[in-house]
Amino acid sequence: MSRLVIGHETRYSLIRRMKLRRPSRRTILRAAIASLLVWAVVWFGVPFLVPLPAGLSASPDASPVLVDRHGEIIRQLPLPDARWTVPVDLARVPDDIVEATLAAEDKRFRSHGGLDVLATCRSAWDCLRKREVVSGASTITQQLIKISRPPAKRNIATKIRETLGARRLEMTWTKDEILAAYLNRLDYGNRRTGIAEAARFYFQKPLDDLSLAECALLAGLPQGPSWLNPLKHRDRAVSRRDVVLRRMAKNGTAGLQRVATALTEPLQLRPLRIRRPAPWLASFHPPASAPGEAVRTTLDLALQRDIETIVREETAKLRAANLRHAAVVILDNRTAEVLALVSSADWSDPRGGQINGALLPRSPGSTLKPFTYLLAIEHDERTPCSILADVPSTYRTPEGLDLPQNYDRLHRGPVTLRRALACSLNVPAMRELNSLGGPRPLHRFLTKLGLSTLGKDPDRHGLGLTIGNAPVRLTELAAAYATLARGGLWKPVVLFPALLAAPTHSAGVSETSIYQIADILSDPEARASVFPPGGPLDLPFRCAVKTGTSSDFRDNWCVGFTPDFTVAVWAGNFENQPMKGLSGVSGAGPIFQRSMLRLHQRHPPTWFSRPDGLVDVTIDPRNGKRVPPGTPGAVTDLVPASRVPQNAVPADYTADGKARLDATYAAWFESAQNARRSEFDLALTTTFPEPLRILAPADGTTFLLDPEIPSGSDRLRPITNLPGTARWSSPTLRIEASTPEPVVHLAPGTHTLTATDPRTGQETAVTVHVKGM
Repeated sequence: MSRLVIGHETRYSLIRRMKLRRPSRRTILRAAIASLLVWAVVWFGVPFLVPLPAGLSASPDASPVLVDRHGEIIRQLPLPDARWTVPVDLARVPDDIVEATLAAEDKRFRSHGGLDVLATCRSAWDCLRKREVVSGASTITQQLIKISRPPAKRNIATKIRETLGARRLEMTWTKDEILAAYLNRLDYGNRRTGIAEAARFYFQKPLDDLSLAECALLAGLPQGPSWLNPLKHRDRAVSRRDVVLRRMAKNGTAGLQRVATALTEPLQLRPLRIRRPAPWLASFHPPASAPGEAVRTTLDLALQRDIETIVREETAKLRAANLRHAAVVILDNRTAEVLALVSSADWSDPRGGQINGALLPRSPGSTLKPFTYLLAIEHDERTPCSILADVPSTYRTPEGLDLPQNYDRLHRGPVTLRRALACSLNVPAMRELNSLGGPRPLHRFLTKLGLSTLGKDPDRHGLGLTIGNAPVRLTELAAAYATLARGGLWKPVVLFPALLAAPTHSAGVSETSIYQIADILSDPEARASVFPPGGPLDLPFRCAVKTGTSSDFRDNWCVGFTPDFTVAVWAGNFENQPMKGLSGVSGAGPIFQRSMLRLHQRHPPTWFSRPDGLVDVTIDPRNGKRVPPGTPGAVTDLVPASRVPQNAVPADYTADGKARLDATYAAWFESAQNARRSEFDLALTTTFPEPLRILAPADGTTFLLDPEIPSGSDRLRPITNLPGTARWSSPTLRIEASTPEPVVHLAPGTHTLTATDPRTGQETAVTVHVKGM
């Protein structure tokens, strides 16, 4: 009995103790509240301890856009990280894109709070069961946090930070804001970020024009942009597209019939591989004033495309002559704005196709001659009918004696300035430059016109400067010719209107002198003996044009202008290989002609108004003297009223009508190169020599001797219009023989220098003053 009692008591005690351990309802309630508070703190509070990525603080920058003068897009440029993107508002994203993206990445996006618990549990179970990651569970919000941060090591801590960040974002942004940010930051491969840029790159379509199948394809790419790249792995991309389409059908976000049609739709990619206009433009465009803002240029996109086509077609025609490259600059003369610029014939050419020929200094050939003759007209009282000597002429250079030659190695004797320039004769141009005082005046003038590649020492180029032995840039040469078209007002070339341009300035020459040069350059009859009618220089309207060819046919040039436009063309090879006998008229000329014609298709051509003070005269082109209208062989020219040439007199001709020459032409007259014996006679040459003139020093010049200046500052080399002809003397200065002129040793005091013409005995004297320090 006692054992039963004891056993009963034991069972009773155990039951009692068990009852004491059972929690009360109050305890359970407290525990539940505590758990709820912990969950609330973790779910709603802790996320605010994690800062949102800085990349979410503003909309992603759009790729810079270059537009032409009319606002037409020329091209989009990559961002600094070499990616392209075009952010877009969610309102402009079609529903098919949104639903396809949700089907591909996060079907419960609209219902979860940043963390998809069901997907996470499924992913964890799959991972435990198969001992590898089978599927991801990141929501769109978590992915947005991830792609908005700098790359980080993938571990549990990173995952927790992304989850907390996603929670915070869900509590501060709307679902639409999250989705818009996500679609604008997704990587779609091929360096394309954002759904709008992906549609533009792969299909060249706006978002609204995408089909359901195309929407599904794009939505599937972010899972593996490289693995699923449709340009390289077409089958993989299509397979992924089909997965997305079937999910849309399963989710009920796309009708079964639409999905069935989309599954059979062939993939038709149109990747952006078209020829880009002005490819050189991307290398030096100015930054936009605001991210994504268009950068406006002065280019005319339609004209740019046409000129690029012209260059490509014309260089292809001359490939057999070893012409590979060409460059073109077209300016609006009124504003100096660049309307079109072609840097090379083929940007993809491995032999220098990406060199910008418009900026590369090259030898300009004869394209600088107009500026020499402009100075002669402006400062040396020359006129278009002035007679110049095209005869063998020797000059001393730093390298030794130089005997310049014309392009055909012939000399023509007396020629008018008009013919010398129009036919691009070398010898008369060099003689004129020598008469102007050597290369310094031309160097100074060209520098004033913006040619920056001539160097600081004019003497390094010598008289060859006028025939192009100093390199120039095509853009700067175009600006110099445009200055002539503006009547002497220099303006800097403008490509980006937003940039502050350099101030304008006067070139220091008169409109009357410029008009005479333009008249010569637009005269097809004057150049007919060298450039036959019907060639590339002939246009159905007046156009001043000049060609140039460097030595050994390495460079072709053709530059010209109308009142409205200037066109400058260079053709050659960037590796400096010579072309096969191509001159400027045959190499660069066809490009120039077609470009000028294209410019004036919708812009009626005009010509300059003739300045007051110019008069027409009838002259004998053999001696430049006035003859009655209707005289056989006479031509009409224009000259300033103050420079009307002398009337011809009987003494100027022989009895049989030949024009008499002076001694300047004696050697030429007797040479085998004289093909004009029927026109001239040398019998009375001693009576009609070209007068000797002292060009430097000017009468009354004062020289200051400074002992601090290195040796040689006390020496003077006088210059005449007939180098090596004069005999120099001075009663007070020592004169040392030299060529082409002697060296005069200066000393303090007032001195007289006398130049005697041995042909006539005529003396010309100047007075100079020399002062010591």
